[in-house]
Amino acid sequence: MQTIQARDISLYELEEKFCLQLSTDTAFLTEWMDNLPPLTEIEKQSLKRVQSNYFNLTRRRLISEEAVKMVVLSPLLDLAGLYQPPFEIETETSVEIIAEEEGVKLKGNIDVLVVQKNFWILVIESKSTKFDVMVALPEALAYMLNSPNREKPSFGLLVNGREFVFVKLVKQEEIKYARSYALSIEKDGEFEQVLSVLKRVAELVIKV
Repeated sequence: MQTIQARDISLYELEEKFCLQLSTDTAFLTEWMDNLPPLTEIEKQSLKRVQSNYFNLTRRRLISEEAVKMVVLSPLLDLAGLYQPPFEIETETSVEIIAEEEGVKLKGNIDVLVVQKNFWILVIESKSTKFDVMVALPEALAYMLNSPNREKPSFGLLVNGREFVFVKLVKQEEIKYARSYALSIEKDGEFEQVLSVLKRVAELVIKV
């Protein structure tokens, strides 16, 4: 059996070997736009602080992947309440996906995984600011394919410090996914939307 590292997989290979399909239905992924919870003034001011830290660091150099997690991602997860019960955070979670008919095994480690019991809330894949945020899409989808969620959708977040993209994957009769457009930390409204979406996803899970 051929073993492929998830970080090296392409969208084409995922489509061919795991029957993954891109959904063009606008109703497939609405969670990043509809019924978003409003932010408090304290939350908005906290985001301003994150933006200030980001701008200060990027004036000097590109931010590494580890710095992206520390400076940008960690404060967002905190503000969204994802460090508090009923949620848990796992890092560098090992994943192995097998496509038996194709004789392929995918292996890798998820950067950050938000869980509630055995339910995967959010798969997060981060990259350095020197990379386009979409570089993280195939790897994130590969991990999402391994989600134990069968009846309910899985969500992912791609982040490179500068931009954020939300992903939704559904595994039913067909395996389909869709993604949002990139939201920028450099635009107040879009950065606030990122936090609102994270809070929205958390709300959806709690209601289940």
